[in-house]
Amino acid sequence: MTPGCAIRGYVFDAYGTLFDVHSVVEAGRTITSDPMTLSTMWRQKQLEYTWLRALMGRYEDFWTITEAALSYTVRRLGPVAGDAEIARPMAAYLSLACFPEIARAIERLDGRPGAVLSNGSPRMLHAAGASAGLGRLLSRVLSLNAVKTYEPAAAVWRLDRRHSGCNRVGAPPEELGVSGDYALTSLDQLPR
Repeated sequence: MTPGCAIRGYVFDAYGTLFDVHSVVEAGRTITSDPMTLSTMWRQKQLEYTWLRALMGRYEDFWTITEAALSYTVRRLGPVAGDAEIARPMAAYLSLACFPEIARAIERLDGRPGAVLSNGSPRMLHAAGASAGLGRLLSRVLSLNAVKTYEPAAAVWRLDRRHSGCNRVGAPPEELGVSGDYALTSLDQLPR
């Protein structure tokens, strides 16, 4: 953000910023006795599949990618899981829990519009937002489904310009020769 400019609105990433992707852990107990490993590997494979598809120019809806990543993870970990066991964690993705400070942080935005820019399909994002009670607080959903690709493709950033991030784990900045204007560990730190 340029010093002295008024903030007119906010654009948030959904998964990992607003919604805790690992809140599906309990649903994973239908598949394995180690659901956190399942959740961690599932999320990593989900992201890998979006990157690979963006590089290959072969778009698939994020719901399809999420299901493929889960199927791969189940096969990789070795448990035998049928359709019913797979359906439970997939359904949990539609009602992910928010991080604890989210509703409070968004309410502090003083009436400025809030939006979501995400890999998630519109159906996934609306369901998660409604389940978490954020529907009224986020005025707009920008799904990458609209440009039929995923990060890091340039078309993604033309949907809406983002210059900050939420770094919940305190990881060092990436070594890519660019950096954001802000890096937050919690949305309670949003500038006003």
